[in-house]
Amino acid sequence: MPQLRIALAQVNASVGDIAGNSSMVLDWTREAVQQGAHLVAFPETVLAGYPVEDLALRKSFAAANRAEVESLAQRLQQAGCGDALVVVGHLDRDDEGVRNSASLLYDGRVVATYDKHHLPNYGVFDEARYFAPGFDLPIVRLHGLDVGVVICEDIWQNGGPVSALGEVGVDLVVCINSSPYERAKDDQRTPLVAGRAAEAGAPMAYVNMVGGQDELVFDGDSMVVGTDGQVLARAPQFTEHLLVLDMDLTAGGHTATTVPEPEVPAEGGMQFVPASRFLRPAFDITRTVLQADPLPGYEPLPAQPLPEPLSDEAEVWAALVTGLRDYVQKNGFRSVTFGFSGGIDSAVCAALCADAIGADSLYGVSMPSHYSSEHSRSDAADLARRLGCHFDVQPIGDMVDVFVSRLELSGLAEENVQARCRGVTLMALSNQHGHLVLAPGNKTELAVGYSTIYGDAVGGFAPIKDVPKTLVWKLAQWRNAEAEKRGEVPPIPENSISKPPSAELRPDQVDTDSLPPYEILDVVLDGYVEGDRGYADLVGEGFDAALVERIIQLVDRAEYKRRQYPPGTKITLKAFGRDRRLPVTNRWREVRP
Repeated sequence: MPQLRIALAQVNASVGDIAGNSSMVLDWTREAVQQGAHLVAFPETVLAGYPVEDLALRKSFAAANRAEVESLAQRLQQAGCGDALVVVGHLDRDDEGVRNSASLLYDGRVVATYDKHHLPNYGVFDEARYFAPGFDLPIVRLHGLDVGVVICEDIWQNGGPVSALGEVGVDLVVCINSSPYERAKDDQRTPLVAGRAAEAGAPMAYVNMVGGQDELVFDGDSMVVGTDGQVLARAPQFTEHLLVLDMDLTAGGHTATTVPEPEVPAEGGMQFVPASRFLRPAFDITRTVLQADPLPGYEPLPAQPLPEPLSDEAEVWAALVTGLRDYVQKNGFRSVTFGFSGGIDSAVCAALCADAIGADSLYGVSMPSHYSSEHSRSDAADLARRLGCHFDVQPIGDMVDVFVSRLELSGLAEENVQARCRGVTLMALSNQHGHLVLAPGNKTELAVGYSTIYGDAVGGFAPIKDVPKTLVWKLAQWRNAEAEKRGEVPPIPENSISKPPSAELRPDQVDTDSLPPYEILDVVLDGYVEGDRGYADLVGEGFDAALVERIIQLVDRAEYKRRQYPPGTKITLKAFGRDRRLPVTNRWREVRP
């Protein structure tokens, strides 16, 4: 059987940095070639980064992408990589519009370009807004083996290029991706890749982006899957990695360039033909021979063990660390700051910061008011000691007194002015020292509006914005347990985990004064926010009618706050922001009949 050594370059691209991303492709290809790779594949739009949003509408941006592809092909040859087939994702543009493309570079030339056919237009994806679908389906023969290329969403939808490749025949399918992370996504991803490999009748090499881009995190998890569904090789999640694998492939000697028409049953026949066979798009299939003869036999590399799967908490923690690290570093910040309250949310955010950018880049600020308990002050200081980060105490009592006395504030107005004095303090320190201010609010509190706009909601990034409160506790316990396993000091004070949460804006305040217990609240919110279930649906699931109505009202009334909240890492199926788009001015209410 013909051999082929493939390399999947799971890399971290930066949106808009075409030159930097191109240099990265060159460096990783050089490394792959040094390891003997004959085919090197990079993620979707690796030259442009992903997602580029409205940058795609700029003709200059698409033109710069195309020019860099042509230049990169020549530089790869000059670097001694011309004999390797390199698959590179980028933007392109033609008379039909902007394209999400994959170019195949070989011998100093762009030998073929495939334009993504299925364009996702749901959740965080707006590709139908930007791109025109492609119908050209190039197949290249490399060392006697026929290789087809598809892009990300092409494998998530039925009846597209994978099916066409299976009909005309290929020996290997390369799928390049920028597939964002969400919890348990691998439960869908691996069976999907296996199913498409079987459909194509050829193994699938799936390479994914890694790293953070605004709200999105890409987890990598690149893999090679055989037609029998067996995972032949896999890259670790949340880290750049060059996955190199020797493959023994069957050369089919394929020549077809036309997808067969579906068989129509004879008159009076009862044979069933799926409607998708009739509605299948027509692809213009071309075949290009780069190297007709198989490689001489060679000694394959030793097979590498598959990485151990991460637990749910470990996977979420890695996603949050990646999203925070890349937001800070890619935007040029050297340090971050936020309020150390002594509570669980700020403690988890602080531990994330220490893991993401290092404790020396973290500046915690305790801002006690008249209502701050002694344990909150001591827990904040203990957190800083455990992490080894910078720590400062800036009491806000005098500032609050000025507002309260001058404006004669009381009740909720007096409570909120405390949060806003803290927000002003943090922004002043940010302006003075150049820190990025973080907002430590969680998804549950953001859902029900349990935050103060222009107060604890100030900042440029919200690390746990998409983390429900109950999961915040689980992550804290997991992170401390991991530290103990390694013989380290647990980063989060036990008292911050065990004590009842409180905003401490009035005497003896606890969260359950205003909110249902979090273990109930999170379940209802999951149904309403992520499941889009209405009042009747939730009551039908057994929840108390008055409780459901109250929670729904809290969520609906807080939309204006969520619109003004900083971006934060997406880990769930439906995060606030790009995933969930509701009008602020909205009179529709889910109420009991």
